[in-house]
Amino acid sequence: MTGGPVPDPAGSPVDGPVARLAGLVGALRAHGFGIGTGETVDAGLALEAVGFADRGLMREALAATLLHGERQRPVFDRVFDLYFPATVTGDGTGLRGTGRQGDGDAGGDGGADLAGLRARIAEALAVGDTALLDRLAAEAVAGFGGYGSGPGTDGWSSHQTLSRLRPETLLARVRAARTAAGQDPAFTDRLLDDEIRRAIEGFRERVRTEARRRVAELRGRDEVARRAVAGTPDRVDFLLAGREQLDELRRTVRPLARKLATRLAARRRRAARGEIDLRRTLRGSLSTGGVPVRPVLRRRRPGRPELVLLCDVSGSVAGFAQFTMALVQALRDGFGRVRVFAFVNRVDEVTDLLAPGAVDPAGLGERILAEARLTGWHGQSDYGAALDGFVERYADALGPRTVVFVLGDARTNRADPRPESLRLIVDRARRVHWLNPEQPALWGTGDSVAPLYAELVDMRPCRNARQLGELIGRLLPV
Repeated sequence: MTGGPVPDPAGSPVDGPVARLAGLVGALRAHGFGIGTGETVDAGLALEAVGFADRGLMREALAATLLHGERQRPVFDRVFDLYFPATVTGDGTGLRGTGRQGDGDAGGDGGADLAGLRARIAEALAVGDTALLDRLAAEAVAGFGGYGSGPGTDGWSSHQTLSRLRPETLLARVRAARTAAGQDPAFTDRLLDDEIRRAIEGFRERVRTEARRRVAELRGRDEVARRAVAGTPDRVDFLLAGREQLDELRRTVRPLARKLATRLAARRRRAARGEIDLRRTLRGSLSTGGVPVRPVLRRRRPGRPELVLLCDVSGSVAGFAQFTMALVQALRDGFGRVRVFAFVNRVDEVTDLLAPGAVDPAGLGERILAEARLTGWHGQSDYGAALDGFVERYADALGPRTVVFVLGDARTNRADPRPESLRLIVDRARRVHWLNPEQPALWGTGDSVAPLYAELVDMRPCRNARQLGELIGRLLPV
């Protein structure tokens, strides 16, 4: 496989397969994929073996050599479509132009027949013609997705295209076409509707892919792959995660807990050997001329540490708190005791609600809000009142072996932050860590008192599940 950048007549760079493969690997690494040099070489050999005639076979060959898990596949597919789009042959040639409105992709000067295009999309969905759906997606973006004030277009928008097409409204038309083809509506209506909805969503994704491809031609594949492709769930910002992304994150709790448990066990084995006792080592070295031949170790005192979680479960930080609670509870066997407290403006213990088998993780938030007493006369978070209540009611949870994790954004809704209560917790516990899901640039803005609390405790940003796993693995006591 050879070939470097070769300019095409339209002026956009057309790379050879080696450059495209290198770009694909670089983009995947930027999304957190652990791809080594050997795996990259294997991917090149796989492409050489399968050839470039069948794009689907190319996709599967690269996925088999570069991916480490099924959860990485959605991100891989989107990035693959940027570096090896359907309009490019395997050797890097044949890249279509930017497809500006008026270049012939959508029927001339952009005045495409919307009703006619919708009818053709419905027919293609009814028969399941994937190749035709790809072409129609390209036609739709070319006709209705361009924006800007130039003679052609400054960019391409899948949202604009889909807003004009409204493919979700084609359900009845596609159902009628399929029913007319001989299916029994009395038996298959519900199954048929589910199948059609999946097909429509597949077409919507084709439109998004085509819009990304065209934007990549204008602005460069590397930038679009980095900025316009959503990452794996463990890299999604907790404060921006939707319901589906949070559900996906909850499914990663058990695998992540096993990984962290293994890491903690290794740390415990190292710590069990003890630290060097300098005084006794130097005394023993007198018999060997002052050379410490046999270091004397100070053995660890027996006893497992205890954990306390103090979690804000209000508003947008609720998903972050619930995920962390489930993760730490899955690691409970490594600690003498784990106690979990939730608050909005009142604090209540919810340890029993996280017991094994007590509730499905997806319903944890609803059960905590239903069964725990977390609010007083209003429903806004109040860190000062919650810290006061914790010190007053649950001071017995703190001790010299206790490590406390506070989870929240430190936004008090202009209420008194009462730092003296946090100072009492710091004085009584072995250590206190604060995990804040907001980026540090926002600390201290608006009603945030994060800088005030950060003077008293170790406050760290924790914006996604990957950061959380790293922090928990590093900060949990052994």
